[in-house]
Amino acid sequence: MRQTTAHPPMAEEQDQAPPDIDTMRETIDLLLGPDDGPDGLPPVVDLALLTAAVRGHLELLLPEVERLAGQLPRHKTYYAFACVSEARRELGIEAGPELEHRVVRARRLARALSAVCNEHERLQGAAS
Repeated sequence: MRQTTAHPPMAEEQDQAPPDIDTMRETIDLLLGPDDGPDGLPPVVDLALLTAAVRGHLELLLPEVERLAGQLPRHKTYYAFACVSEARRELGIEAGPELEHRVVRARRLARALSAVCNEHERLQGAAS
């Protein structure tokens, strides 16, 4: 069994604010609200802005989840790395020009962000 030890935070880790999970979840809720069925559209006008926000949240959170998972034994981090891998895959897919394609893409990214947020919170609890 692999053992890991916690290391003191490096200077760049000390200066970095923790991820704002509450704000990330608010963005997710705008895309995955009660009307997130296949025919429902998000209740906001600027889908491009929301999609960009979700992408930005993922790009900030993915390295943090990887860092937290790297401090724990492998058997406790399998799902975290699977979520990170899936989120990176989703980030690499571009939406088609049609509105429904852009909505589907934004919602898939929001679901990936939700899973990564859940893993971040779980890993923080496991590291404590």
